[in-house]
Amino acid sequence: MEINKIKPLGDRILVKPIVEEEKTKGGIVLPDTVSKEKPQVGEVLAVGPGRTNDDGKTFPMQFKKGDKVVYAKYSGTDLKDEDDEDYLLLSEKDILAIMK
Repeated sequence: MEINKIKPLGDRILVKPIVEEEKTKGGIVLPDTVSKEKPQVGEVLAVGPGRTNDDGKTFPMQFKKGDKVVYAKYSGTDLKDEDDEDYLLLSEKDILAIMK
């Protein structure tokens, strides 16, 4: 799947999860085989036009390409590109915060 050709619809957001290396307090890097929790921080790659109400009015999105966001754990739809990279397609309500 070519991720750069995906244009989210409605109040959907395409996010690339940011996976950070896990280290112990002593500075030892833990391998990927250690059970990790799913990341909850990602970078916004594409944004839909926004939610439309019953009267046809569109409410613009609060996010833009390049924003780093915190999203709800286990939310969204998992996607993979041709290089086996992970991406998420989230609803606006799944975004909890924008990181500054």
